[in-house]
Amino acid sequence: MSDSSDDYTLEDAKDEVGILRRVTDDVVEAIQNAENEDVLQFLIEDEKLDVIHDGKRGLGRVRHAVLESPLASDRLKRVVSLRGDETPEEILVPNNVERNAKVALEAGKPVVLYGPTGTGKTTFAKQLARETGIGYALNTATPSWTPSDIIGGISPDYTGDSLSYRTKLGCVSEAVQRARRFDVEYGVILDEITRADISKIFGPLYTAIENPHQTIFETDEGETIELDERVNIICTMNMSDRTVNELDNAITRRFAMIELDEYEEDKRRQLFKDWITTHVTDHTDLGENEILRLFERDYQGINHGHESTSQGSIMRFGPMHYRDVAVFLGVGCREGGEYEYDQKDAVGQAFRTYIVPRLLNAAAFPQIERIAEHYRAMNGEFEEFDLAPAAELAERELEQERRQMGSYE
Repeated sequence: MSDSSDDYTLEDAKDEVGILRRVTDDVVEAIQNAENEDVLQFLIEDEKLDVIHDGKRGLGRVRHAVLESPLASDRLKRVVSLRGDETPEEILVPNNVERNAKVALEAGKPVVLYGPTGTGKTTFAKQLARETGIGYALNTATPSWTPSDIIGGISPDYTGDSLSYRTKLGCVSEAVQRARRFDVEYGVILDEITRADISKIFGPLYTAIENPHQTIFETDEGETIELDERVNIICTMNMSDRTVNELDNAITRRFAMIELDEYEEDKRRQLFKDWITTHVTDHTDLGENEILRLFERDYQGINHGHESTSQGSIMRFGPMHYRDVAVFLGVGCREGGEYEYDQKDAVGQAFRTYIVPRLLNAAAFPQIERIAEHYRAMNGEFEEFDLAPAAELAERELEQERRQMGSYE
């Protein structure tokens, strides 16, 4: 490699690209001694040496070097931070949702994206993190989460000869540390926070939001962690039939609450069409228009009720669930697939596998009755498909609920 005391030029990089493809140390040194950003662009965008040495995703030595380089633009830092991230670029949520979320983050407020299941909250959270920062971490809550998962705590260390204890950063503290290290805006996504006890896990975070200069954690190395304005905190929350009124006031006072519910009709239909075209049309004998009509009819019936009855919405249910149905049909009905010769039944099985269980999971008894009624009607309406498997699952759940109610009388 060239003398490291001199600036490393683009010509040097092109001359030595064969060595650079083989030796990680030389790539790191080239980045550290680069003459200008053109060198970094050649190494990362043209030659993709970060992929060769660090893998398809994650932060290895080469990507660390780019993030630490004073020559790297935010755009190039975004390239290495998001390498391997397959989040769709097109944002489909309503315009006011996107604008309100961005303004809240710009104003320094953590954001909660809330709404029914299947409305694309997690996808939008990732898109929002990508748009407002350079990289992000996605963390999915569990019932066992404690404040240490958010802020940090003491963790046993079994690496030595005897048991010892070390401090372990929580996901928000890790985000602060990364924002500091690379001097970038960084996103931390706390997904499905209603799975955990929100009041319990967010206690120290509430305090930090009220007092942003207060130390919330200290590492074994003596580094203090305070909330950093460069860290964007984005949470998602499935509400099902709950309302914002049922939440602890502590979160609604400290977070910007952004509802994500109904998609614009043309965007929803475009989603359905894209999934059907990609996964169904060229791989099965199923009619594109009939599948689209089925998706639309099912979605409307669940969310808005049937015109033939005076009953309204069964529940709020997002359009993202239908992508799983489209993928199931494409895989199951293709040549050699399990349903290649039984494609009519595959539709009902797909709804039984993906749609009905998700509806029942969030349903109270009156809604279970409505779900069973809905799929009986759908099975009679769509002669092209056998939706009996979906209707039968709803009916069985309804009968079980009736038996349980009878046992309490």
